[in-house]
Amino acid sequence: MNNFEMRLHNSLTKIFQHYAPPARPEKTWLFALRGERVAFQLSYNGMGNSGWLKLLTTAPKGITLTARRVNHVPANIPATWETDDGYISTEPGLYPDLLTPLDQDRLRFSPGTWQTIWLEAEISPQCTAGANNISITLEGPDGQAVGHAQVTIDVAAAVLPPLVIPHTRWFHTDCLAQYYGVEVFSDSYWQIIENFAAYAVRHGINMLLTPIFTSPLDTEIGGERLTVQLVDVTANGDKYSFGFDKLTRWVEMCKRVGVEFYEISHLFTQWGAKHAPKIVDTNGTRLFGWDTDATGPEYANFLQQMLPALTAKLRELCIAEKCYFHISDEPNITSLEQYKAARKIVEPYLQGFKIMDALTNYDFFKQGVVSVPIPSVDHIQPFLEGDVPELWTYYCCAQSCKVPNLFMMQPGFRHRILGALLYKFDIAGFLQWGYNFYNCMHSVYPVNPFVITDADGTFPSGDAFIVYPGEGGLPWGSTRLSVANEAFSDLRALRKLEELAGREFVLAILDENLASPLTFDEFPQTDEYILQLRKRINAEISKRGAF
Repeated sequence: MNNFEMRLHNSLTKIFQHYAPPARPEKTWLFALRGERVAFQLSYNGMGNSGWLKLLTTAPKGITLTARRVNHVPANIPATWETDDGYISTEPGLYPDLLTPLDQDRLRFSPGTWQTIWLEAEISPQCTAGANNISITLEGPDGQAVGHAQVTIDVAAAVLPPLVIPHTRWFHTDCLAQYYGVEVFSDSYWQIIENFAAYAVRHGINMLLTPIFTSPLDTEIGGERLTVQLVDVTANGDKYSFGFDKLTRWVEMCKRVGVEFYEISHLFTQWGAKHAPKIVDTNGTRLFGWDTDATGPEYANFLQQMLPALTAKLRELCIAEKCYFHISDEPNITSLEQYKAARKIVEPYLQGFKIMDALTNYDFFKQGVVSVPIPSVDHIQPFLEGDVPELWTYYCCAQSCKVPNLFMMQPGFRHRILGALLYKFDIAGFLQWGYNFYNCMHSVYPVNPFVITDADGTFPSGDAFIVYPGEGGLPWGSTRLSVANEAFSDLRALRKLEELAGREFVLAILDENLASPLTFDEFPQTDEYILQLRKRINAEISKRGAF
């Protein structure tokens, strides 16, 4: 086959169809601990050739290799968002993101364009330490090899420890029901929910947003989202009784797939806690919503009955110590007093539970209004200086300049640097709002995420979701989700080295040879820092003979 090119790449490179990707050697090295998953890419261009290709791979015992196709999807970034020099481009276009199943016997072969295969190696806890070679061959239509490459995974003799901090990316069950056209709480609904929850856990997300009531997040004032309320409510005047069968089924599902932490959906509306979330009775009649004063006597009476029943059930299900509550998402300083009043209603009934919220103003913590603050990565500095004891962080659409994020238009190192930063600043948890948000802004109508990746012109592409609704109710991943998982693997590997060598030793490695110390808004703008860091971390672990 004439003019055929094949190249290897790490997981951080974004490869476009009509631009020659950076040249890589035919042999490359990756570094992993036992129990870790690492990804790399194979790109190829057939120039003037045509026909089908076949992918052949061999891997040593203890390594399972999965191949998926990298697909390009439409991506836009609204001009209103502030950017910096650390973007691949700020122009609309087709960006590599969606990963779909691959028939290795019939690879797509488009003459003159670069095609990419995403390969992920899962290292078993029993894998032999040291160099493990993976062989990759592409065969042409005539059965002859047209390209060959080798990847060596250097496996350290230590098992990747579990993630000990909560990691949540908001799980929107209504979006799944809408996309697949299934009835909420039908058997099909529950199966789809479990498929997507299991996929989240497999990619390092160990906390699930639990909709005891339909989430008031990203909802138009006066509008509502599809009802997915897990707690049944029966009203008899101003007295209420509660059923928890759906919540019990949810928790059983979470335990089955490996969810460790539960994020109870917000008890008041977003951006200031002014109203109650939509709450319906068992007949579907709305009891509370936008017309309900958040701190009025009717809703306060309801919460005073509901919360003791709910917390008793959480204890019965043996998950109480793993549950976190919310008041209102992203309150600003003008809503501080309203937020205080809302918290005052529920606080007596949530003794022993952690209350957390995403926010940007340090006064919420300084005044004792939020015990577990979650500042954004671009507003975290006052919280770091204040030595907050259990400090989380988050990013969303607004964190677009200088700091880590997961937008499609950003390079992979900007996704993966998060793990090192979470370690350095001893962050206690991470939150992001969009695991699978398939609506436009404020959920006025659903969108097709394969066509619209920016909530219909609202958010930078990739902000609203990192997993796609695949065929048969199964999730299809993204390159960004895999790289985000690698970031949390970095965090886990850093913690492993800390066990062996101490925190000060690890911190010194993070800032070694840098012009300035690593911070959330100042970090190396290349792949090389992260790749060399993992190489060094693994070498230090191996040097200490860890098992």
